[in-house]
Amino acid sequence: MSIAKDHKVNEQIRVRQIRLIGAEGEQIGIIDTREAGAMARELNLDLVMVSPQAVPPVCKLMDYGRFRFEEQQNEKENRKRARSQEVKAIKFRVKIDDNDFKTKTNHVRRFLEEGHKVKVTIMFRGRERTHPELGERILVRVAETLADIGTPESNPSMMGMDMNIIMAPKAAPKKAAAPAREAGANETDAPAVQDVPAQDAPVTPAATSEAAVTA
Repeated sequence: MSIAKDHKVNEQIRVRQIRLIGAEGEQIGIIDTREAGAMARELNLDLVMVSPQAVPPVCKLMDYGRFRFEEQQNEKENRKRARSQEVKAIKFRVKIDDNDFKTKTNHVRRFLEEGHKVKVTIMFRGRERTHPELGERILVRVAETLADIGTPESNPSMMGMDMNIIMAPKAAPKKAAAPAREAGANETDAPAVQDVPAQDAPVTPAATSEAAVTA
């Protein structure tokens, strides 16, 4: 989407009056568009229409070149975040052997390390569909294997002929206690010790999944 097409600038603004906002965000009020244009030229800025649907339209004094640059950078960051949050997919079979399980689980781990969510799917064949507990066991095993880096967003669930969970990456552990340890204060070492249980937290989602298996 072109930013230039979304905003009328300077001479492109043809209305008689506008509501003007100053360069610092201050409300200047309703003034003649020609007067606003003169103010923009005097300040070496641009007059940019930011709200064309208002009555009268709202314009702002700004450096439009800088504005466009910052908008483009924001769009790039948004696209980058969207790609990083893409949901990947890995499929397992009910009768998977240990080597294949390890390989596929490592793929899930790599995606989690890159910041992606991962949809882990169990594909049932024939009579395997009459034993959904077999698929649940594999999904629980995946969650337990990856408990150090990811956590399931919900219990295993059936969707059509498949069973799925979504594994989400875990947030990086906080390091707020590190300066206290470097300071050498014995009493402030206690918060650092508390980091250890925080790393054990992934056991909880796995335990929830186990409850689903035995239900």
